[in-house]
Amino acid sequence: MLETSLKRLVVGAVLALSVVSTGCGAVMSYIQGGPLIRDPNGPTGKIVIDNKSGYTLGAVLLSDCDSSTYGLNRLPARTGIEDGKTYEFTVSPGCWSIAIGSGSAEVRGKLHVAANLASVYTVN
Repeated sequence: MLETSLKRLVVGAVLALSVVSTGCGAVMSYIQGGPLIRDPNGPTGKIVIDNKSGYTLGAVLLSDCDSSTYGLNRLPARTGIEDGKTYEFTVSPGCWSIAIGSGSAEVRGKLHVAANLASVYTVN
């Protein structure tokens, strides 16, 4: 009985993931926080995360300020921002919501990015 229930749960999870990943690009964009570059032919700027927290930052979530979610971690897999280091993201100009975590602490804020300039977000 338990084995049958477990098989149903696994099959249900696989089906749900396949519907999300293949059936609805808008849903995936919403979950991810939207693209960092909205117009591939438009101007870009930079968000520079400057870590002065004393911890390694393991998650940086970025989304357009108009989005209702921060999205997913934008750092590459197995990448962290060590204390005293920076990490840059190329983004479209405009307002960006930021959530950053170290595993034991989290900060959130907003940052305006101008075209062809770098905006620094310092985590203390």
